Amino acid sequence: MLAKKTVKNQLTLPKKIVEKFPATEYFDVRVENDSIVLRPVRPGGIEEVREKLVRLGIKESDIQDAIARARRPRR
Repeated sequence: MLAKKTVKNQLTLPKKIVEKFPATEYFDVRVENDSIVLRPVRPGGIEEVREKLVRLGIKESDIQDAIARARRPRR
């Protein structure tokens, strides 16, 4: 099946493919051996991220500070 990349670098997945993942909203996208690979992100994946943030000692305030720094105008 073909999927066409738009001028905004977006892909529309063919209906026959999407139907096989009815509950999937997000896909992990990576390059493997010169191919683009999409893997469905299972519900609960966000919990794994939260657990990793706790293990790394990253607090919500750290994230807010990082966003504020990133949004500051460059000099």
